Amino acid sequence: MIRIVAQSVVKDDKREEYIQLAKELIEKSKQEQGCISYGLFQDINNPSIITFIEDWEDQNAIDLHNKTEHFKRIVPLFADLRVSKGDVNLYREV
Repeated sequence: MIRIVAQSVVKDDKREEYIQLAKELIEKSKQEQGCISYGLFQDINNPSIITFIEDWEDQNAIDLHNKTEHFKRIVPLFADLRVSKGDVNLYREV
């Protein structure tokens, strides 16, 4: 299993737009083969910090996910809604 943690600092006036796009991405991604879980989390102390936490069966499932229509359409839209480029880290359980 591979866990992806993708954190963004979202512009205050773009937060709701970001969340709505994220919900569409999550809904469609959860239907993909190899997706174990896919959630969106908002920092309690700083609501502008929004983080995706995703679990995938393997790298192949992630590669297929990154090629889907919804991923290629929605993810680029996040760029204009963030304060800066987001951080994406992949983890393997040890």
